[in-house]
Amino acid sequence: MSVELLDGATIINFIEDEEAFNKTIQSHFARLDADHDGLLSYAEMIKDLQSLRVFETHFGVDIKRDPKEVAETYGALFVQFDRDASGAVDLEEFKAETKQMMLAMASGIGFLPVQMVLEEDSLLKIAVELESAKVAA
Repeated sequence: MSVELLDGATIINFIEDEEAFNKTIQSHFARLDADHDGLLSYAEMIKDLQSLRVFETHFGVDIKRDPKEVAETYGALFVQFDRDASGAVDLEEFKAETKQMMLAMASGIGFLPVQMVLEEDSLLKIAVELESAKVAA
């Protein structure tokens, strides 16, 4: 983990760099696809969804939630990815929903820089690294 400075433009620039974004999404998808069938099941995605920690914290402090409520929330997130309701997520569905989520984050962050703690292999960390490389070039 590291503390990074980013703003909405960092995320938008990453998404607009189609080559970098597509390569990153394909790599992330492949890492989640444990059985290598080209589809992500709920079981394959649950750890990644849980890493978002959208429900277990309140302003960064862990709180105890009803396990049923947590499971329903993660199920709803999975449904967002599974756009054709097939019970599995293909690469295009994964890419489209990830893009939507990242655009929502960019909108929420806005254009004033914020400091965030980012995991080393997270999409936001990759976005920051790409921006840093462009600035340094």
